[in-house]
Amino acid sequence: MRRAVAGAAAVLALVAALAGCGAGSGPGLGDDGAGGGPGRPVLITITPSDGSVEVGPGQELEVRVDRGRLESVKVVRTQDARDEPVPGELSGDGRRWRPVDGSLALAAKYTVDAVASDGERRAARHATFTTLVPQERFIGYVTPENRATVGTGMIVSLEFNREISDRAAVERAVRVTADPEVPVAAHWFGRDRLDFRPEEYWEPGTEVTVDLRLRDVEGAPGVFGLQRKAFTFTVGRSQVSTVDAAAHTLRVVRAGEEPVTVPVTAGAPGTTTYNGKMVVTEMLEITRMDGSTVGFGGEYDIPDVPHAMRLTRSGTFLHGNYWAGASVFGSSNVSHGCVGLRDVRGGGPSTPAGWFFDRSLIGDLVEVVNSDDRTVAPDNGLGGWNLDWREWRAGSALG
Repeated sequence: MRRAVAGAAAVLALVAALAGCGAGSGPGLGDDGAGGGPGRPVLITITPSDGSVEVGPGQELEVRVDRGRLESVKVVRTQDARDEPVPGELSGDGRRWRPVDGSLALAAKYTVDAVASDGERRAARHATFTTLVPQERFIGYVTPENRATVGTGMIVSLEFNREISDRAAVERAVRVTADPEVPVAAHWFGRDRLDFRPEEYWEPGTEVTVDLRLRDVEGAPGVFGLQRKAFTFTVGRSQVSTVDAAAHTLRVVRAGEEPVTVPVTAGAPGTTTYNGKMVVTEMLEITRMDGSTVGFGGEYDIPDVPHAMRLTRSGTFLHGNYWAGASVFGSSNVSHGCVGLRDVRGGGPSTPAGWFFDRSLIGDLVEVVNSDDRTVAPDNGLGGWNLDWREWRAGSALG
């Protein structure tokens, strides 16, 4: 889905995110809209709740399930662009998970992925929250991750926990360099987000270093930076894919290989897909897509959408679709704004969706053309490639 306004590879066999996109109820969905036949789905509760900010150190982290057992819980704490697993333990009945160290770290982002089953139905839940940053400090949450291998369209993005009034001072304290060397420029989106990119897509094999020298930099009156950290990521092979919404096709161009074209379905009239260049920012083997999270009420709630790749913050995904008839792909647009590839329930590696998912990286470029919609906003996900170089450089606070 792509109408909501905002707000690597998957490591679990089943990962959930309240994301927004897909067709409504169809074959294989139960009367409750959750799929898998009659009966209510297993309910997983994560505390603190998804999207919570400024969570204090006294708040407990807990994952609970209303029945059945938790099959797996994975918690990652991100600080200074470094991910660390959070060890935990299950209760004797398997219905509650808590960290071994009960205290939450300050100035951190937590990502929680949980899977549960009652023997008949499985459920997944994905949540993120951020903890309190000490008063008069600010930090930047950085994309991509340290030591990641990414596609050629990756944009370095810092999201600050507080508004920055002295943007020039903060921009001056962040250095993004490449080997082989290439000019890299900054662009501010508002007062809490700073992105970096080169003029053209990165060359495969480039090693990019992000040096955060924010500690003691005054970003706003009396508010000083906390981080002093450098990390690197590597640009992998080149792959650029083009979705033609009018022709209902996805054309994949990968360096050294012949282009491959597969049939797709895009956004239906009234819920069309954005045009423009988008970057894969998240990859989920299986996820939940709930229309209520992106302004579509109860139009759909699909708990097991396979091979999902996020393209925008507002909810545009490229994902597997098992509920639409085979004749839809390549002939008509039926989604709520996403791009769907033929798939099977549970995801199949030999399906078009499985094939594309297995060949993709976070940071890959996907461009949509010939859709009856506007161009995606440059700050909706990593959409900065929709600005030309002059427009991009004009967004620097350093002139």
